[in-house]
Amino acid sequence: MRGSHAMFNTMTVTKAAGALIGALLFLMLANWAAGSLYHVGTAAHGEGEEVAQAYTIPVEEAAGGGEEAAEETIDFAALLASADAAAGEKDFGKCKACHKLDGTDGVGPHLNGVVGREVASVAGFSYSEAMVAHKADAPQWTPEALQEFLTNPKGVVPGTKMSFAGLKDPQDRADIITYLQSQQ
Repeated sequence: MRGSHAMFNTMTVTKAAGALIGALLFLMLANWAAGSLYHVGTAAHGEGEEVAQAYTIPVEEAAGGGEEAAEETIDFAALLASADAAAGEKDFGKCKACHKLDGTDGVGPHLNGVVGREVASVAGFSYSEAMVAHKADAPQWTPEALQEFLTNPKGVVPGTKMSFAGLKDPQDRADIITYLQSQQ
């Protein structure tokens, strides 16, 4: 009797495993078949054709064609007030190649204490002539001065040694500045 009882358990387990594997195989095949029939995501429309959006926000065109393009106005103070230092620490990874936060200089000057510090003021660091001259325009690294510089370093200080292209997202700039403020 014992031998047949053990065989019964093995067969039951084998049948159950076979049923489970068969069900998973069926689901995989059904998913594959459904995927070939239905496409989830953006549809491939014709050239230049707009994809329908869930909602549209109308934007007025800037008047005055001869004037310089209307710059995007952002409420940076509000962004700074809601900024996330943890996200800024993550975003600071882009800066770590050249800047340190331990009081020592790398390719660029150290950035601990940079918020509120005078421009081009780290003793012993060899700043570009352009950055030294920028001190006349913006004597201190205020959050506003930092956010302007981080948008486009070479545009704000032409001739700077800083080869970073800039941070286009205003929220990223606010997060990094908030993180830097926490590293005083």
